[in-house]
This record gives sequence, structure tokens and C-alpha cells, in this order.
Amino acid sequence: MTHSIVVLAGETLWLLAGKAIYWPSRKMLLVADIHFGKATAFRSLGVPVPHGTTNENLQALEQLIATFACEEIVFLGDFLHARAARAPATLAAMQAWRARHPALRLTLVRGNHDLHAGDPPASLGIAMVDEPHRVGPFALCHHPDLETDAYVLAGHVHPVFHLRAARETLRLPCFLLGPRRAMLPSFGAFTGGHAIKPLPDELVYVTADAAIFRVPGQGPDTVECLVPSIKNQ
Repeated sequence: MTHSIVVLAGETLWLLAGKAIYWPSRKMLLVADIHFGKATAFRSLGVPVPHGTTNENLQALEQLIATFACEEIVFLGDFLHARAARAPATLAAMQAWRARHPALRLTLVRGNHDLHAGDPPASLGIAMVDEPHRVGPFALCHHPDLETDAYVLAGHVHPVFHLRAARETLRLPCFLLGPRRAMLPSFGAFTGGHAIKPLPDELVYVTADAAIFRVPGQGPDTVECLVPSIKNQ
């Protein structure tokens, strides 16, 4: 299964195996914590880390755009990892990708890394907003614990779940859905993860390769949102 369909705050969303959310009625992709240039930033500090993560991130975006009818991508914070991420090769790859999709709207909800790295170059044509960014019934945020009367879609935590079977354990990226918020997994290819412990009223969907599935026996049958459905604006 390449996606799981959920209804949050009255809206149908697709949780994608590609670690993003697709909002079909808006033709919008939601992506959290892509951290462009993180490997570059580490190498600038003398840490030997893999090359090619920028192209891997861009190829992952390319695949999603080719699969789903998409008019806008909203990045839920941490677009650039640090100021050192602005290496010429990194920016050139991003600019080439942008040139292939000139009509695609891009919006960045500033996260904590964006505050240090600075806004992306204006040539990338990204609209910059602060959290909470209200779209329909949702508050599009970076930080999941932001106080708001809307249902929060956020990143920041890089959630992963330890899936256990007998003596085997898998550590998988996951979506965490609760009554007031949903957290997306980190989209970036070199970002790590934080193991989460779901509450009784939270659902967990893990991703593995091209598949996504709900963790059995975890949480209620459905998430009952504690925020009202708001008419799309």
C-alpha cells in the first residue's frame, strides 16, 4: 500500500509511504524537515558523511510530483539545515529542480533551523510564512505543541516507531495522529529520528520502503478530533 487515507478535522488526507501528506482537495503536498544541505554542513565541520543527499531529496520530491496531482508544496519547517548548507553545488541542484517546475507553488513555514539558516534564496520562488499558517481547518506548523484552536499538522520531532516482532525490532519513520495534532516523519535523507511513545488516543502509521500501514493494536479505531471542522477558506 503506497498510501493510507484518513479524515482529520473533516478533511480527507493521504498519508504517503514517501513520508509526506497529500491533501487531494487542495492538490497540496505537505513535507516536514527536509534539511537541505545537512550533509554539507557536517562536512564543513570535518565530519565524513555521505554525499548525494540533496539529489536524493530532490528525486524523492520529483517522484511525489509525478505520482500525485500537485499544485503546491508546503514545507513544514527546516528547509535548510544551517548557513553552511548554502554550498554552491547544493543551491545549484535546488535551482535546477525549481526551473523544471516553475508553476509549482512553494511555501515554507519557518522552523527553528530556518531561523538560523536564513530564508532560502529568492530565486527559488518560495513564499515564506510563520507558524501557525492557517489553511482551511488546519494550522500548518513546524512545532507540534504550538497553541492554536485549529488542528495542527507539524514536523520537528522526526518521529520513529520501534516495531517489535518476537526478538526482532525495526526502527521505522512514522506518522503520529492524535486528537489535536498530527506529526509527520522527517522527509530528509540524512536526518535521523526520535523514538516516540504513543498515548492511548494516538494512532501510528509506519513507513517502510514503498509501503505504509497502521501499527496494529495501537490506539483507538479512529482519531476523534477535539477541534471543530472549519469550512475551507
